[in-house]
Amino acid sequence: MVDLKGQYNDIKDVVNTSIQEVIETTAFINGPKVHDFQKKLETYLGVKHVIPCANGTDALQIAMMGLGLKPGDEVITADFTFAATVEVIALLQLTPVLVDVNEDDFNINIEAIKKAITPKTKAIVPVHLFGQCANMEAIMDIAKAHNLFVIEDNAQAIGANYTYKNGSKVKAGTIGNVGATSFFPSKNLGCYGDGGAIFTNDDDLAHTIRGIVNHGMYERYHHDVVGVNSRLDSIQAAVLGTKLPRLDAYNTARRTAAKKYNAAFKHIEHITTPKTINGCEGICDTCDCHVFHQYTLKITGIDRDALVKHLNEKEIPCGVYYPIPLHKQKAYIDDRYNEADFTVTNQLVKNVISLPMHTELDDEQIEYITSTIINFINE
Repeated sequence: MVDLKGQYNDIKDVVNTSIQEVIETTAFINGPKVHDFQKKLETYLGVKHVIPCANGTDALQIAMMGLGLKPGDEVITADFTFAATVEVIALLQLTPVLVDVNEDDFNINIEAIKKAITPKTKAIVPVHLFGQCANMEAIMDIAKAHNLFVIEDNAQAIGANYTYKNGSKVKAGTIGNVGATSFFPSKNLGCYGDGGAIFTNDDDLAHTIRGIVNHGMYERYHHDVVGVNSRLDSIQAAVLGTKLPRLDAYNTARRTAAKKYNAAFKHIEHITTPKTINGCEGICDTCDCHVFHQYTLKITGIDRDALVKHLNEKEIPCGVYYPIPLHKQKAYIDDRYNEADFTVTNQLVKNVISLPMHTELDDEQIEYITSTIINFINE
């Protein structure tokens, strides 16, 4: 699904040199490489504060801790996503409120958010799924009207732009009160282990979060807030610092691959290609709204699972993201949920399939993947 070895070979010398510098200086925790990456990411995102941490799940949890959410507070998020988003809500003894998503772009449904709000609602966590932003302008309007926090789960959309109705653009993860991302190796900006970061333009919130990530300390052995141990180590920061200047090129390569996939599948019955917010399907030269962390098709009228089996037999990697809705996961089953409220998610889990998507995809690989799928459908 992701050719990390091919990407590494292209930047091998500079990555190795950067890692070696960390080893030689022995500044393994909160060293210069961490601070340098933090500053460069702040500049890239156009955000006042980036607080690196140990992983993307921690980033979400620490963001919620920083906002002072209390046990019993309700937090609305999407039913169709990875479990980490709801996991941290439950860990903090908050009340997860799962809602349905849009059929076309897979992101959280605005009307479902409105319907789910109660006097106990304190926050919304939109997940920018598969590489493009949820409808943040509408979400921020809802949050303002109901005095709610917005925590962006930006683990899959680093580098994507969100375009407001007036034409202005901002980076994904920088719109809400706070954003959280993951640098897991397979992400668009991935390190060589675990890593994450939190973004905010709120000075006071940033100060609180900086204490939380480091055992609640601002001064050594003085614990001012309840904290955790969640720091991005210097070796991972060295890798990320090397990759960050290449992120836009990486995302462009993904869009180019998506364009070729789209062209191959354009007139194929039973296949629906990904839809982007601005309607250009990610194929125009100036498109920057989708960074295609995943390239996800909807398969209808044929057996999706049989297709998965066929691709595996042809040694073509593929994935089903996600096979089970969160509201049906054993850990998160709740009598409050009504199946009628999850019609889209319940259908998507039956017909989505994600194809290989990474910076090293070439024409021969894409031709083999697409022709194999088309031949299966036409048999």
